[in-house]
Amino acid sequence: MNKPIDLTSDDPILDRLNFKPYRNMVVRRAVPFVPKPDEPQTMDVKTPWGSMLTAKRGDFLVSELDAPNDYWPVDAKIFDETYVVVGPGLCVKRAVTMLVPLSEVTNGDEDRMVVVHTLEGPETVRAGDFFLARGVKGEIWPYPKEKVLAKMRPVEQ
Repeated sequence: MNKPIDLTSDDPILDRLNFKPYRNMVVRRAVPFVPKPDEPQTMDVKTPWGSMLTAKRGDFLVSELDAPNDYWPVDAKIFDETYVVVGPGLCVKRAVTMLVPLSEVTNGDEDRMVVVHTLEGPETVRAGDFFLARGVKGEIWPYPKEKVLAKMRPVEQ
């Protein structure tokens, strides 16, 4: 078995990938992570796709409306720049997300594992099950393929 590919936001391969703009207009739930001063200021979060990430004080815990306990952390500054609050505890991602099938990183090998170093920690995923997303600050994260197909629409250029 091949060793997983390690991918960081400054990896030169990102400049060679054919990222395309997508928009997600799904309303999501967002709750700020604001522990009391005497409580731990970080929290390990198991994402719906099985990764372990770290939320820090001020980050937002975002989830789909139909699965409020399956959330993932979003850095507070990134949340402010990319989401719009549409009601109490509700948000919509306003920013365009740049996406490319993660299998482009693995030269078409969909079974190859890739470690994507996100702002919240590393995530190891199977290339064929994810797209690679690139955000407004150049940050990267794996985006589940099933969500791209069900909830994202390409932006006309």
